[in-house]
Amino acid sequence: MPGPAAADAAPTAGRAALTRGPSPPAQRPWRWSAGRPIFAHGTLEVEMYTPAGTDRQKPHDRDEIYVVARGTGTFFDGITGQEVRPGSFIFVAAGQSHRFESFTSDFAVRVFFYGATGGEKADQPASQLAERHDR
Repeated sequence: MPGPAAADAAPTAGRAALTRGPSPPAQRPWRWSAGRPIFAHGTLEVEMYTPAGTDRQKPHDRDEIYVVARGTGTFFDGITGQEVRPGSFIFVAAGQSHRFESFTSDFAVRVFFYGATGGEKADQPASQLAERHDR
């Protein structure tokens, strides 16, 4: 198994990128002070989001995926709330109201923004939450 130095190495063509530490230069400004950029490539931007106290985010202009990394809380999609925990996967369409509520002090999610402004259009609900299937 490669050591830490390999994980920090620059990706080569056709190989997956694994990054740690400081993010690559961003092409666009990052959205929140509570979000820490960790990766960017093409339209994909990945952050670690750690809200403190109250989640004050507003709808985003691109589609996004959240994966809960640690802690627990409730994801509110503008209509209903659902419990989330490590491994919870949440899709939010561009423009959809959403926030996290009643989360633990250690709560953190990985956020994946992707695609064009306005989001990709699909015949599905605006947000979906799925639990891990590998338990």
